[in-house]
Amino acid sequence: MTEALAMPEASRALMTELQSQGLRLLDPAAGAASRRGGAGPSDHKAVTVDGVTLMVPVHTHTAFSSPFVADAPGPDGRSVLRRGSIPIASVSFPRQPRFYARSTADGIPYSHIATLHGSDVLATTVLQTCIRYESRRKACRFCAIGQSLAAGRTIAHKTPAQLAEVAKAAVELDGVKHMVMTTGTPPTPDRGAKVLCESAQAIRAAVDLPLQAQCEPPDTNAWFQSLKDAGVDTLGMHLEVIGDELRREILPGKAEVPMSRYWDAFEAAVEVFGRGQVSTYLLAGLGDSAELLLSTSGRLLAMGVYPFVVPFVPISGTPLEDRPAPSAEFMRSVLEPLGRLVADAGLRAGDIKAGCGRCAACSTLSRYEAPLAV
Repeated sequence: MTEALAMPEASRALMTELQSQGLRLLDPAAGAASRRGGAGPSDHKAVTVDGVTLMVPVHTHTAFSSPFVADAPGPDGRSVLRRGSIPIASVSFPRQPRFYARSTADGIPYSHIATLHGSDVLATTVLQTCIRYESRRKACRFCAIGQSLAAGRTIAHKTPAQLAEVAKAAVELDGVKHMVMTTGTPPTPDRGAKVLCESAQAIRAAVDLPLQAQCEPPDTNAWFQSLKDAGVDTLGMHLEVIGDELRREILPGKAEVPMSRYWDAFEAAVEVFGRGQVSTYLLAGLGDSAELLLSTSGRLLAMGVYPFVVPFVPISGTPLEDRPAPSAEFMRSVLEPLGRLVADAGLRAGDIKAGCGRCAACSTLSRYEAPLAV
């Protein structure tokens, strides 16, 4: 088991506050480009605080009024972080990756095929279209998967050959350590598992890079072994919202896949990938109580599934753009006890082979798995 490093309570608290309240930047161009729109958590920028790289909201309504401000970086690349006018820490920003400067033979920028998340994770949305998103009635109300496509920052379908080419370059040029492949849900019973298998096979043939695949539970559990055989190391199937009524309100299309199917799929996937190598996103701040988030996480942990609890980010241009992000106090009320539960279950973030839980940049959960420095 990988041991988490101890850290001071003040540092951990600051990280949680930054992810809840966001950050204003005096130099928006500092470091790697921020991310707008797209699948998954967005409208944020990678920021390194006390050696830990976090994704911090910078383009949301919450961030625009944040008390936290980062000065322009100095000659050493570091920036003074202020709460109001008071300096409280020194931060830095991961640099723009070298592979962003390249394009495919047919002229597609590598950054339109995959992007850097955190400091050393390559991420891609294989299908940038989604059967849920295409229907206003069924779309997840927080999702911005179509925004980056409409803005011309990505392409609709990344081919296996393109993904393999970019993954190899990201490893060789920037030392990327693992890769996340998510996908919009296609109108097929496999719910994206097939295209993820094809992508994984090509990537693993080109470069030795641990992979996470993310999709809704497919129609049959046989897809889990197919993903494993294709070279996928870890699997993400994201609940995001737990309560039945809230699911129908927030993610009406996904709610058509019942919770019972998720529980069955989790059990079957753990049998294939192993304990701690299957995970799920739970979005805190959308209405599920701390008690429900913790009780559901306990059930997941007992099954061997890592519950990656992430603060909801109100992405601009979505129906929930004006919904407030969860407070740091609410996040601590979930993450402090959850960190102990995760550590007791032996499913620490550092033991995950690839993916969002291992990267850990979109939540401070892994910091709560660690003992506090004394």
